[in-house]
Amino acid sequence: MINKDIIEAFVAIARDKNIDRTNLGTIIEELFMSLIHKKYGEDRENFSVIVNMDKGEIEIYQEKTVVEEVIDPVCEISLEEALIVEPDLEIDDVYIDIINPASFGRRLINTAKQFLSQKIREVEKMSVYDEYFKKVGEVILGTIHQIQRDNLFVNIDKIEMKLPRNQQIGNDRYRRGDNIRALIKSVEWSSKGPEIILSRSDSEFLKKLFEMEVPEVEDGIIEIKHVSRAPGDRSKVVVFSSDRRIDAVGSCVGMRGSRIQAIVRELNGEKIDIINYSERPEILISRALSPANPIDLYIDEDRPYVVAVFEDDELPIAIGRNGQNIRLASEVTGYSIDAVKKSDYEGDKTEIYLDEIDGITPSQLEELTKLNLTTGNDFLDADRKTLLSVNGFGDKTVDKIAGIILEKLDVFNSESNEDDESENNIEEVESV
Repeated sequence: MINKDIIEAFVAIARDKNIDRTNLGTIIEELFMSLIHKKYGEDRENFSVIVNMDKGEIEIYQEKTVVEEVIDPVCEISLEEALIVEPDLEIDDVYIDIINPASFGRRLINTAKQFLSQKIREVEKMSVYDEYFKKVGEVILGTIHQIQRDNLFVNIDKIEMKLPRNQQIGNDRYRRGDNIRALIKSVEWSSKGPEIILSRSDSEFLKKLFEMEVPEVEDGIIEIKHVSRAPGDRSKVVVFSSDRRIDAVGSCVGMRGSRIQAIVRELNGEKIDIINYSERPEILISRALSPANPIDLYIDEDRPYVVAVFEDDELPIAIGRNGQNIRLASEVTGYSIDAVKKSDYEGDKTEIYLDEIDGITPSQLEELTKLNLTTGNDFLDADRKTLLSVNGFGDKTVDKIAGIILEKLDVFNSESNEDDESENNIEEVESV
């Protein structure tokens, strides 16, 4: 048995390093097995180590087979020697020898101390990994301790975390020693141990800030349906409450904007559009396109796709700088949105698209698109041989489709003429 004082010394080390007693017992078992392998060889499997942390005891056993003549003293014992200890033993019986730890010698004990230190470091790293893996998706408050070109390193209780450049907000300015909030985005295991990745640009970070600043969001009274961000510039947040008494947008904004301003300050002035959710796509899309106001929406829910028509001077607002506003609106609504001027749309409203023509299959439409034929006029102007090259297009089919297109164009033209005549009549009445 090993002296209880030695166990207590190990326990004291483990306590300083915040190592669990159960883990310490496993470490000590591995430690003495490593000593055994160093002394007797790696291939020896006739040893066992039992650690009793409650009693402060460690027992090391060596199994030997009883033989007439000993060839390998590590695994065998002579019958004569075995009978001195256990008189009932016979050839081929198992003899259990208890090893005195002092037999390992001073040098091997020093090796054991190094092994213990190494194992404790490994357990520490695994403990950090397990602790922070459970915290993925939470917001932490840490201290900046190192600034590099591509990474920012943040400390919490001497645990280092990394905020990569692509997870930072572009207009953030960092100084060593500053406190910083960020989302724990992921925890990965590397050759150096746990690598904790932080993010301030992730949409989830914005959602967590709403939970921190808006009690109704934290309590689940208000649900954040969708978030889309251009980090540091603009975000759109769709909110909803099933309680009709709750003004979801007003609650998120707070009294005199106190709640939303706290979030905006944390994000260094990032503009946040809070959008009231609606099950009606036309309402939701109109709200999402703010600050622009569409005058008309043409929605295809199957694709899903929408053409949003704006007054000519409002189109730049709808699209936003570098297409930002319309991209964010598309992301939070789930609709691909095309924004067009009213003047352009009215100029093109007599155009006929081939996907509106009955008699053209999806596969044929795909072939026509590859030939850059997408509109009725494209079809009418195309070379007949080109049209006949499309699978399933014979002379009769080509003539039939051309007839449908011409008929539709005639309808549009007649409607257009009626509109012109009507406008002229109005002008004449007004002049009278």
